[in-house]
Amino acid sequence: MKNLIIILASITLLIVLFQSFVIMPVNKTEEQKHSVIRKYKDFEIRFYPSATIATIHSNAKTYRELSGPGFQKLAGYIFGGNEGNKKISMTTPVQMDINDSVSTMSFVMPSAYSKENLPKPDDPDVFIQNTADEYVAVIRFGGYASDKDLKFYSEKLQNLLKENKISSFGNYRFLGYNPPFQFIGRRNEIIVSVEWEENK
Repeated sequence: MKNLIIILASITLLIVLFQSFVIMPVNKTEEQKHSVIRKYKDFEIRFYPSATIATIHSNAKTYRELSGPGFQKLAGYIFGGNEGNKKISMTTPVQMDINDSVSTMSFVMPSAYSKENLPKPDDPDVFIQNTADEYVAVIRFGGYASDKDLKFYSEKLQNLLKENKISSFGNYRFLGYNPPFQFIGRRNEIIVSVEWEENK
């Protein structure tokens, strides 16, 4: 019994150490630029200026259907699947718009790049585009995301916006910040565009 406890304690220590090394480089990853405009108890309003993103379109209707194939295509682009075989740094968050018509998954490009100086993707399914400036409402949750989580937090955010008389429009979108092999300290967010005035 004593040996089993020692083995389990050793395994736990190794997992904690491994996760510490995983989290360190993740924390240094460039995050999409934004400003927090206002904090509420369970959500916040942010302003996102225009950014350059690489996007794929999909017929997927669920997080599970979109996440794997979408990530593979976009990772292929930034890992050298482009004109000049250029490697592009990963940023956070990964963005997903999952709906019943056409779903999308996007990687935000590092701020040093623009639509004009990014290499052309080898994969014709990868599109480079600029987003519009936008105000969004954001709610955060931890753990590994699932379709059930996306539905729950989208509905929760929708109710919070109604309670605070904030008008939203467009689809509720998912933002993921962590690699799949990071077990602890995971960050997920649901966002939706809102009508917001600076002097509000």
